[in-house]
Amino acid sequence: MKCPFCYKDNTRVIDSRPADENNSIRRRRQCDECQRRFTTYEKVETIPLVVIKKDNNREPYDRSKIEAGVFRSCHKRPISIDQISALVDEVETLIFNREDKEIPSHVIGEILMDKLKDLDPVAYVRFASVYREFKDVNTFMDELKKILDN
Repeated sequence: MKCPFCYKDNTRVIDSRPADENNSIRRRRQCDECQRRFTTYEKVETIPLVVIKKDNNREPYDRSKIEAGVFRSCHKRPISIDQISALVDEVETLIFNREDKEIPSHVIGEILMDKLKDLDPVAYVRFASVYREFKDVNTFMDELKKILDN
């Protein structure tokens, strides 16, 4: 790393320790030329993810939106907070493992519905009814029949 004082390339690490709740590493460095010390921080670079909405607007990915939808669909169901967090973690892992910079919201919705179907059928139907915008009772019944057939 280049020294910020004399701009020479030969610096060395004299101390390293975790920082920011183990999300980064603090390194104390010393320049071999001017002997001055400085601190650097190293952390994992994340790919910013953009969600493409139904109307083609784009917005930054926001985990809290997924959590809110899952919480609403699991309201008054025998599902713990830990189960919900694990489901959201699993969905988030699948989303980020795609390594896309942009992801359509319908892809996130479909992944969520697959996971909710395994977790709790009632929560799944609640989520699907909002996500798929059921217009009438027949659409709702069709979805229930699909669940019962499986």
